[in-house]
Amino acid sequence: MMRKLAVAALILGAVTFVVSGISWAAKSHAAEAVEHAQEAVDHGKQGHADVLVKHASAALTHAEASQKEKANPHMAEGIKGLKEGIEHGKAGHADVATKAIDGALMHMKEVK
Repeated sequence: MMRKLAVAALILGAVTFVVSGISWAAKSHAAEAVEHAQEAVDHGKQGHADVLVKHASAALTHAEASQKEKANPHMAEGIKGLKEGIEHGKAGHADVATKAIDGALMHMKEVK
């Protein structure tokens, strides 16, 4: 009897876990790229070129990983914009870098 009760409790727990939608999976690379690119844009608007470069570089890493998993023309354009933004950010041009990364962000948001 105790064994049946234990098995039933285990099954109920497993079903509850699965049905509740709890996911331990990591975010997709595309989602991470968008998140970091948005952070880069936000800091760029504040004139923080160094922080912009940090987040744009993280976005680029995730964008390239996403592109390797599944090629997408929007992600390819996003990668170009991120690289341009990083280059300008390293030169201290936060305004130009922000504009480039904002364009990249628009493309990356189109990736489904």
